Amino acid sequence: LPISAAANLRPGAEQKVVFITARVHPGETPSSFVCQGIIDFLVSHHPIAKVLRDHLVFKIAPMLNPDGVYLGNYRCSLMGFDLNRHWANPSPWAHPTLHGVKELIIDMYNNPKINLEFYIDIHAHSTMMNGFMYGNIFEDEERFQRQAVFPKLLCQNAEDFSYSSTSFNRDAVKAGTGRRFLGGLLNDTSYCYTLEVSFYSYILGGAASAVPYTEEAYMKLGRNVARTFLDYYRLNSLVEGPLAPTPKTR
Repeated sequence: LPISAAANLRPGAEQKVVFITARVHPGETPSSFVCQGIIDFLVSHHPIAKVLRDHLVFKIAPMLNPDGVYLGNYRCSLMGFDLNRHWANPSPWAHPTLHGVKELIIDMYNNPKINLEFYIDIHAHSTMMNGFMYGNIFEDEERFQRQAVFPKLLCQNAEDFSYSSTSFNRDAVKAGTGRRFLGGLLNDTSYCYTLEVSFYSYILGGAASAVPYTEEAYMKLGRNVARTFLDYYRLNSLVEGPLAPTPKTR
């Protein structure tokens, strides 16, 4: 888009940023398909995508562990680190991708013209069904309740997303994850989530059997994640023309 066409990119404009990362665990290949669905939708000609581009800035790091992916590792990097346990103090030598992304996030956080409003880290889950989210627990009850809004909206848009499986925790084992660390670093206008999706199947409401996930179904979940920002920011009235429904995936 030309800079003049996007209100969020005009000189001096305040930027609302959504930061998305994926594939920090190399073996969790579904996360890449979900992330691809988000990217494909955001750069498409869909009228919702145009509105989102005009009002939000999306920063996407689609593969946080490229060396682990290249080597075929399941969880670790080339040097044997689970990168999703090193967000607190990543080394530029041992954890370069994490270090770079963290520095970028901190720079944006310290920029008064940027509101870093969402951080979503995409993973795949080996035992649970459907898509679901992990969020953080806060002492501030209002902040805790506001954090539940996005996954509730996503549940309305994505038939394979389960709000009942979504949970909020402060498990000590997860303290070094992106969701936990950034949830403690950023202010109360920022929301940090881990988006999980099953390796295997999803169960639709009222159905007796599970539906196997396909690459297209994962990408559809990604498209629905992107679409949900339209509802969250109440931008629906700005969409021009009739909206084509997202194709059903079986």
